Amino acid sequence: MEIHTLEPKAIWSNFAALNAVPRASKKEERIIEFMKQFGKNLGLTVETDEVQNVLIRKRASAGMENRKAIILQGHLDMVHQKNSDSAFDFENSGIDMYVDGDWVKARGTTLGADNGLGVAAIMGILASTDIAHPDIEALFTIDEETGMTGALGLKGGWLKGKILLNLDTEEDNEIDIGCAGGMDVTAEGKYSPVSVPHDFTGIRISVKGLQGGHSGMDIHKGFGNANKLMNRLIYSAKILGIKISSVDGGSLRNAIPRESNALLTINKSSVEECLRKMQECKNEIIEEYRSIEPSLSIEVTQVDAPQEMMVDTDRVVGAIYTAVNGVFRMSPDIEDLVEASNNVARVEIKNGTIKVLCLCRSSVESSKWDVAYSLRSAFELAGLDVKFSGDYPGWTPNIHSPILQKMTGIYEDMFGQKPQVVACHAGLECGILGRNYPGMDMISFGPTIKGAHSPDERASISSSQKFWKYLVHVLSNIPEK
Repeated sequence: MEIHTLEPKAIWSNFAALNAVPRASKKEERIIEFMKQFGKNLGLTVETDEVQNVLIRKRASAGMENRKAIILQGHLDMVHQKNSDSAFDFENSGIDMYVDGDWVKARGTTLGADNGLGVAAIMGILASTDIAHPDIEALFTIDEETGMTGALGLKGGWLKGKILLNLDTEEDNEIDIGCAGGMDVTAEGKYSPVSVPHDFTGIRISVKGLQGGHSGMDIHKGFGNANKLMNRLIYSAKILGIKISSVDGGSLRNAIPRESNALLTINKSSVEECLRKMQECKNEIIEEYRSIEPSLSIEVTQVDAPQEMMVDTDRVVGAIYTAVNGVFRMSPDIEDLVEASNNVARVEIKNGTIKVLCLCRSSVESSKWDVAYSLRSAFELAGLDVKFSGDYPGWTPNIHSPILQKMTGIYEDMFGQKPQVVACHAGLECGILGRNYPGMDMISFGPTIKGAHSPDERASISSSQKFWKYLVHVLSNIPEK
């Protein structure tokens, strides 16, 4: 079945068109031009700001001129992740999609439903000729996934609407009214590689087959982190004097790492004991994660010795072992909400350089800094330099929001049950946007998407139908000015 023929066509045809355009974070030039041309082809007013966010304005439909203007908002970039055995070229190819029952999936890569489905829905509204709606400002931000730079660069005064509907959440029975803020923590260092002695041999470790996922929305699920598991395996042979030649694990800060590869070296006299200890550690890990990571694969093999190694391996392994990963604190005020967390997202050790990338999140500023300071302490004790960057605020829930009350009532009338009003641990742009537009009434909602930020990402077809009906009904019921 062709994706563009799925219902509602207003979403899926636009989603197919979006996914034909490469749109990695910080490489959005082609999708920006695509969106500008889309608006111009409809005869609508198209604007861009200094950071290349795109704003398309559409006048109210007949009879809706006296309703409050709204902002429909989504981000243009997507996470580019693929399985290690995939040769897919994100730079030059559109996403290869297919239908599997009620799900749309991609072959070996992320799907881009985050936030492509929300963007496609906004495009459907802009192109419509028979949907009732007030004045619309369609805001398409850039670089949400790796820095929120589009939202951070959005200046006050450009937007005129007082109600913002962010279409970037992933459960169709939820209305989101809050989110976590975040910060990038980067630890870097140098070492002097030395030649591997002639009486040493090599050990190669591969960790793969983990679920991965969104480092905010999935952080509480207990999925394995390939970087932490790799480090645990190396640590198991620490007493035998094992040395690192190279480690390459994870990729993006906002994706729980699924794979890691390491090349190590050890004295030949200790290799049998090393392999035994690592096998024991491997068995323990497989057993611990059996129910939640059934596809986890760990391979430990003896190979020829590499040419170089890092003598002071222990300090780096100790720092990574110490670094907090996963849930740091649950919210004492909102049931089942992760307040603070960290993702040890990327570990790269080779050619005399050490780099560890983390993304810590929290809905409370003070605990976000607590996580960041914890990480800095661990890495500085190992002699690494630590930098903080990309700091962005959370979005404080407003349970008295007028648009929340309106949308809750509409949901109950349409579906016969109350929606779940929640705050999430992901980094939505609403908190940042609210900084330059204080008092703006904001809500986030969207269709059901599973496995975002991983090659297992999939989008529900039936949920997109529910989401579209709800969105159209909300637009026709925006209050009067």
